[in-house]
Amino acid sequence: MFRLFFPPAGLVSADKRLLLLLGAAFFIGTYDMAVLSLALPNIQTSFGIAEQDLGNVIAVARLGALPAIVLALLSDRIGRRRLLMVTLLGLSISTGATGFARTAGEFAAIQFCARAFATAEEIIAVVYVLEMLPARHRGWGVGFLAAMGGLGAGLASLLYALVDFLPGGWRALYILAALPILYLAWLRRRIPESSMFAHREQRDEAPLLWQPFREIWCYHRREMTAVALIASAFWFQLAATLNFMSKYLQDVRDFAPQQVSLMFIVAGSIAILGNTIAGRLSDAFGRRPTLIAMLLLHCAATIVFYNTGGGLLAVAWIAALFGYFAVEVMVNATSGELFPTACRSTASTVRSICAMFAAVAGLAAEGLLYAALGSHPAAISVLCLSSLLAIPVAMLMLRETSGTPLV
Repeated sequence: MFRLFFPPAGLVSADKRLLLLLGAAFFIGTYDMAVLSLALPNIQTSFGIAEQDLGNVIAVARLGALPAIVLALLSDRIGRRRLLMVTLLGLSISTGATGFARTAGEFAAIQFCARAFATAEEIIAVVYVLEMLPARHRGWGVGFLAAMGGLGAGLASLLYALVDFLPGGWRALYILAALPILYLAWLRRRIPESSMFAHREQRDEAPLLWQPFREIWCYHRREMTAVALIASAFWFQLAATLNFMSKYLQDVRDFAPQQVSLMFIVAGSIAILGNTIAGRLSDAFGRRPTLIAMLLLHCAATIVFYNTGGGLLAVAWIAALFGYFAVEVMVNATSGELFPTACRSTASTVRSICAMFAAVAGLAAEGLLYAALGSHPAAISVLCLSSLLAIPVAMLMLRETSGTPLV
C-alpha cells in the first residue's frame, strides 16, 4: 500500500520539482485552517466569543472563498503563473496579520482575506497540475498536492502542542507562518506558464472577462451542476465536522492541548496516505467508484468519532480524515478534468463557491441543531448525513474522467 504514496515511474525530475513548489499552496492553506480548528478554544477565550456564536465566526472566515472567483477569472484570462504569485503574497500578509487581530471582528475579517487567497491559490495549483502532468498520473498529482496540505495540518498540530509556551499563544502560530510563505514566493519566480494555457493564448485572441462563464453555461451546465451538488452536499457538514474536532476532544474528552496535538500528528500521518492512495487508485479504477467509497467511509467514521472514546476514537478519526482527504482529491481532480482550458479555473472556483456557501449554511445548521439537541457531537452526527446526498449525484450525473485527454 505504501508504494502508492511514492511518485509514479513516469514522472521526470522537472515534474517532481513543480509538484513540490505547487504543493506549498496546499501546505500553507491547510496550515492556516488547521490552526483555526486547533486553537478554536484559545481564540474563543481571547475574544470572549459566546458558544452559540462560534459557528458564525468560522462562517465569516469561510466566506473568503467568494472573492476567489475574481482571481479565477483572471487566471483563465492572463495565465496561471502570475496569479499563483499574487495569491501567495496575499496569503503571507493576511496570515501574519491574523496574529495581530484585536477583536473577534478583526480576526474574522483578516481570516476572510486569508481564505480568499488560499482558495484561489489551491484552485490554480490543481489546474496547473492537471494541465502539466501526463493523463495517467493526474490523479496521483492532485493527491500529492492534498498530501502536502496534510503536512501543513501536521505542522500546525506540532506547533499547537507549544501554544501554552509560545509568546502570544495562538497568535504566534499565525505570525510564524508569514515569512516562510514569502520565501516560497521567491522560489516560485521561475515556474513556467502552464503549457496548455500558453498554447491557447498563442492560438486565440484575448477572451472577454466573462467568457468562461458563458462557455460553462452554454456547453457544460450538466457537469457544473453535478460537481456543484456533490461539493455542496459534502462541504455542508465538513466545516462543522473538522472545526469542532479539537473542541470536542478538549471539552468532552478532557484532552490537553498537547494530547490533541499528538493525536492530530499520529492520526494525520496515517490518514495523509489517503491523498495519494486515492489518487493512484482512481487513476487505475476510476474517479466515481473511489469517490462513492470515500463518501461512505467519511460519513460512517465521523459518526463513530463523535460518539465514542478510547482506542476506537483514534481509529475513527484516522478513517474520517482518510475519507475526507480522498473525497477532496476526487472532487478537485474531477472538477478540473470535466472542463476545457478556457474555463477550467472558473469552473473549479464556481464549485468552491458552492462548497463555501454550503459550509456556511452547515455551520448555521449546526448551531440550530446544537440548540435543539443540546450538544455539538449530537448536532454534527446528524449533520454529516448530508454528505450521503452526493452519492446519487455521482452515480447518475457524473461521467468518468480518469485517463481522458484534456482540451
